[in-house]
Parts: sequence; structure tokens; C-alpha cells
Amino acid sequence: MVVMKNPWLDIPLADYERHMALPHVAQAQLLSDVFADALSRYAPHSVAVLGCAGGNGFERISASLTERVVGVDLNPDYVREARMRFGHRIPVLELFVGNVQTDEFAFSPVELVFAALLFEYVDADAVLARIRPMLRPDGSLLTVLQLPTAAIPEVTPSPFPSLGALASVMRLVPPELVRHSAAAHGYREIDAQIVAAAGGKRFQVLAFCLEAPNRLQAPPASGRG
Repeated sequence: MVVMKNPWLDIPLADYERHMALPHVAQAQLLSDVFADALSRYAPHSVAVLGCAGGNGFERISASLTERVVGVDLNPDYVREARMRFGHRIPVLELFVGNVQTDEFAFSPVELVFAALLFEYVDADAVLARIRPMLRPDGSLLTVLQLPTAAIPEVTPSPFPSLGALASVMRLVPPELVRHSAAAHGYREIDAQIVAAAGGKRFQVLAFCLEAPNRLQAPPASGRG
């Protein structure tokens, strides 16, 4: 059986970051703002960022409050750069290279897991199951899902051709599918909102907490978004 190489492994971090910062994309700032809002709202002492790239949003972390940060990414070059950028700024920085869909990561549970634009590239049901043991019993999960946007391709065209390879693996995930899977794995929806990037794309932000063990089959709460 031929195993296809994940295109994320061939995308230079500089290409990815410059693409996300383009005025007609403008997703780097959006995701950083969503992360900063979550840090303010949940005030976690520990946080895990799945798909951390080079540490987008890490500059918004207050080390006096969030003392421990875990970052996971598939691309070792991204993780290496995140360590160089933030290893001296965050008291406890734990970085891992691996696939959240298949690999095990030996870190103790955190108070907040942030998973932005991750489910578009993985099996959402499988990853939701893997995230659960990453969370403390009182922890929260925040996800950001790209919504269909008329007249804008799923992967926005840009001057960085390496990003074009993502079109073969990216699949938009309906928020209702994530809600359904989350409920089945013992999460309860606690917040929902829709945000828009300056480039025109819209995103569904969903927040979950863990259900008590005797309520694992409870239906998801209806979101405001």
C-alpha cells in the first residue's frame, strides 16, 4: 500500500505565515484574536494548541497567568521555529511533533485545548476522542471551523504555490457534525459564535466542556451561531 505524504510537511512555514497574513486572507490575525479572547475568557493556567505551526497566537499569552503551554504540530520545522521564538518567553513550553489523529502525546492534561482549522484535515470524530484525555475534568475545548463562503475557494489563491497542495486534503466540516460527535464523546457545548476574517471568509467558533460521567449521552446545547 502506498502511503501518501501529508502536504503539510512540504509547506515552508514562511509561505504559510505570509499566506495567512495576506490582506485578502487575513486569517492569522483572526485566529490570534480568537485565541486571545479564549485566554481572557477561560484564564487557563495550562493550554494546548493543536496545529500550533510556528506559534501563531503564542505572543498573546500572559506568562504570569498561563504558565504552561503545549504545542503540537505535524511539521518538525514548524515546531522547531516555535521553540526558537517562544522557548525563552513561556515558563513551561512543551512541544511535540506528530499527527493528532494517530499519535500519542505524553503530556499531562490541560485546562484549555485550542484547535483552530484542524478538523478540516483530520477525522473529526477520531480527533475529538483523542482530545478528551488531554483535558482536565474542568477543562474546555475551543474549535474554529471554516464555513463555506460564496465565490471564495476553500484554499484562497495566493502568491505562495506551496499552499495549493492543501486543496487535495482539505474538507470543510459542518459544525453540526462536530456538535454531534462532541456530544457522543462526552462534551457539552457552552458557547458558539460566527466570526469573519477581513478577507471575507466566515468561521464557526465552538466551545465545549466535559460532561459529568453520568451525562455522556446528553444532547449538545443549541449554539447562538
